Amino acid sequence: MTTFHQIQVKTAPKFPSVPSFSKKSQITKVRVCIYIPNSYLKKPVISRLISHHGLVVNIISAFLGSTTGGEGRFDLEIRGTLSQISSGLNYLESLNLKIVGKPNVDGDSWSY
Repeated sequence: MTTFHQIQVKTAPKFPSVPSFSKKSQITKVRVCIYIPNSYLKKPVISRLISHHGLVVNIISAFLGSTTGGEGRFDLEIRGTLSQISSGLNYLESLNLKIVGKPNVDGDSWSY
């Protein structure tokens, strides 16, 4: 732990720890489909959701390259606090990505 001007800062572990049982009620999940244009395919968009926003990201399915006309499409389940999820979704929106939410997080397929 490091102190800067009377503020205590804890050094984050390299990998996020599993929340304790008492904190699990604060964790939520959302399911989204994001469309990543060709210009972002070699950028670490999804890894930044994890490293910069502290989210747990599960890639349910992915379509890349020739099957999607050069863009990427990812069906993601994102877990974290509401604040982390909001921050992560704001990040994706700042990249002007198309984001489609899934109304039934526990469902097993997308309904278009």
